[in-house]
Amino acid sequence: MWYRIASASEYLVITGAGIADIKLAKKAWILPGQSSTKFDITPVNYTFEVQAMSSEKLPFILPAVFTIGPRSDDDDCLIKYAKLIAPHEKHSHQVEELVQGVIEGETRVLAASMTMEEVFSGAKKFKQEVFGKVQLELNQFGLLIYNANIKQLVDIPGHEYFSYLGQKTQMEAANQAKIDVAEARKKGEIGSKLRNGETIQNASKIDAETKIISVQRIGHAKKEEIKVEAEVQIYENERLAEVAEANAELATKKAGWAKDTQVAEVEAEKAVKLREAELQREVERMNALTQTEKLKAEFLSKASVEYETKVQEANWELYQQQKGAEATLYIQEKAAEAEKTLAEAALYSRQQAADADLYAKKREAEGIVALAQAQGTYLSTLLEALGGNYLALRDYMMINNGVFKEIAEINAGAIKGLQPKISVWTNGGSGGGGEGSTAGGSAMAEVANIYRTLPPLFKTVQEQTGMVPPAWLGSLKDTGTERILD
Repeated sequence: MWYRIASASEYLVITGAGIADIKLAKKAWILPGQSSTKFDITPVNYTFEVQAMSSEKLPFILPAVFTIGPRSDDDDCLIKYAKLIAPHEKHSHQVEELVQGVIEGETRVLAASMTMEEVFSGAKKFKQEVFGKVQLELNQFGLLIYNANIKQLVDIPGHEYFSYLGQKTQMEAANQAKIDVAEARKKGEIGSKLRNGETIQNASKIDAETKIISVQRIGHAKKEEIKVEAEVQIYENERLAEVAEANAELATKKAGWAKDTQVAEVEAEKAVKLREAELQREVERMNALTQTEKLKAEFLSKASVEYETKVQEANWELYQQQKGAEATLYIQEKAAEAEKTLAEAALYSRQQAADADLYAKKREAEGIVALAQAQGTYLSTLLEALGGNYLALRDYMMINNGVFKEIAEINAGAIKGLQPKISVWTNGGSGGGGEGSTAGGSAMAEVANIYRTLPPLFKTVQEQTGMVPPAWLGSLKDTGTERILD
């Protein structure tokens, strides 16, 4: 057990037996099973050059000096500081990085919300905002900003905002000075003329008034002299009264101080004697405890050894049983966890497969929609290019897609190798070729008769369905009440 005392700028941090967490003190007895360390609460200066950026994305350097230390008037803050910061040196790299990180972070966030003009013109408000936000973050470490000084804002090379702003101000000041000089010269010339005239006009008036004022001044001076002498005498009397009162008050205080000194000396002497008695009593109590422990060791050692041996054997058996039960329980828990993991893996696999299927169908549907939209745009563009003629669009699509070619190929394939022999028989009524004759003029007449049946057929189809024959086949024209096929 020893007695430790901290200096005026230090605190003791005590931990160990009988202390739940930590204990702070300026002086204390350190008991067996306890340990103590000292930490200094002297504030430290931290110098930074914070690179920030305004809301207009203009970078600048903010030189600053912060005087930071633990809050000495708050026990909670001192405990936080003792736990978090005190284990490190105040000038260590960790502490400097912590303080610099807080200051730079809050400064950058605040600068990003303000324009460069607001930062420059409202320097006092900007400083207060930075201090408030930084102090709020430092509270969790038990630190306090004792003083802070933000220096003049500095440009970053390549972004000379403040230098250009200074040049602008200088040019504006120079131009304004030129304007002021010209205005002053103008007023001077006009004023000079006015003053000369007023001087001549008022000279005579001033001479007359001077004589009157001179007499008045002499009388007024005498009255003021008498008044001043009276005030001086009153002031001297008041000073003498104040001096007497101060002497009386000083004598009273000296008597009180002497009394307090004597009382303090008596109390200190009594406190020393009381402390000596307490220490002597503690020494005697410790001696008695030592003697008691010695007797216990002598008379109970054998019984204690036997008791401890039996207790250890019983504990060993109980420990083996507990470990066996714990091993069985552990195996069962691991088996259950493995089954649960397999079930979760199977569920996750099914979910992923379902999600992949859903995604594929969704993408397929999106592709169909996109293809339909593209085809619609394509058809709309073709129809617009063809002047809105649906028939021309249909013919173009059939030709472009090779429909007619496919029809011809299919028909050619159907009759390929058949080598048909066609005979056209007529009754000779309109062919003029004789009865029972074949081919020749009467045969072509039969073909012409078949072709003449097409216009009535197309007309009937158009009237019933609204469809007209394709342009390559022919078109219907009005001829009075009937239409003919070209």
